[in-house]
Amino acid sequence: MLRDRLIAKADPVLREVLGHPFWAGLRSGSLPGESLTHFVEQDTGHLLPAYGRALARCAAAAADDAHAVFFARAAVGTLQARDRLRDAFTELAPELGLRAPAADAPADPLTLAHCSFFQAAAATSPAAGIGALLPMAWFNHQVSADLARRCAPGSRYAPWALLYQPAEGYSHVVERCMGVAEETAQRGSEHDRAQLTDFFSMGVRYEWTFAESAWARPDWPVRP
Repeated sequence: MLRDRLIAKADPVLREVLGHPFWAGLRSGSLPGESLTHFVEQDTGHLLPAYGRALARCAAAAADDAHAVFFARAAVGTLQARDRLRDAFTELAPELGLRAPAADAPADPLTLAHCSFFQAAAATSPAAGIGALLPMAWFNHQVSADLARRCAPGSRYAPWALLYQPAEGYSHVVERCMGVAEETAQRGSEHDRAQLTDFFSMGVRYEWTFAESAWARPDWPVRP
């Protein structure tokens, strides 16, 4: 099955992501506070809006009505989740001794590349779009579950680990996303299947890159 092949590609990177200093520090409470604020700024200010818009574009391009409905609902859910996460962190930040996320924080170089990847994939083909978007859904499910399971008792970030958990029923959304990918591959051409797999592989790499972005907080070398 396509699902098994995709998960086999993603699993080694998932282990790297779970062991990354950003997620490890978030679990232990040792993460520098500015890294968490940067993560929230980039995630809610740039990545989730780009992901939601790419989902909407996939909905518009879908030949299957059921796929169009799934993508459209997922786009709305993504933007609603963005608002929930940003509001929750803004309220929690003083308790953690952190500054609230800036409303106008620019996208850092790695986040901008990630956002551009979503938009380019969704504009390429339905197969490329679902291939690019699936890793973020799958990784979010896996990483958030790991955070809830392994967050150190009494960790500084335990309240955020609780608030970061996806809404109830998210596992069903991820399963449906896997199903849409499988159906797209079955109904498409060999080129479609190759595109879906190739864009999935690139999306998997970007999941590690986003953890690195939050940890390293890269800036542009030159500003106009």
